[in-house]
Amino acid sequence: MEIGDLRHRITFQKHTTTINENGFEVETWEDFKTVWAAASNLHGREYYAAAAVQAENTVKFTIRYLTSLDTTMRILFRGKQYNIIAIDNIKYQNRFIEIKALEVGSNG
Repeated sequence: MEIGDLRHRITFQKHTTTINENGFEVETWEDFKTVWAAASNLHGREYYAAAAVQAENTVKFTIRYLTSLDTTMRILFRGKQYNIIAIDNIKYQNRFIEIKALEVGSNG
């Protein structure tokens, strides 16, 4: 992974619950962090495995190591929302993280 490959801006959002002015709980998405990322579509074996479960619109994002990420978050990328389905600390080196995320609304 070359640092120059991290040329896309993505924003992580976390799901929060707040109380509105009427005292009711309101669920919202709050920006957590915006980072540089490499983005690519799945290919080969990964693509066919995703297609088998109708998850063809899965994108693989690679970012510099970042703590506090979890699969309850989502990603904003190029005006679309992606639900995080897997997070992998590449080779456990705490240098890069690979994230697989499925476009919201793309699975039917």
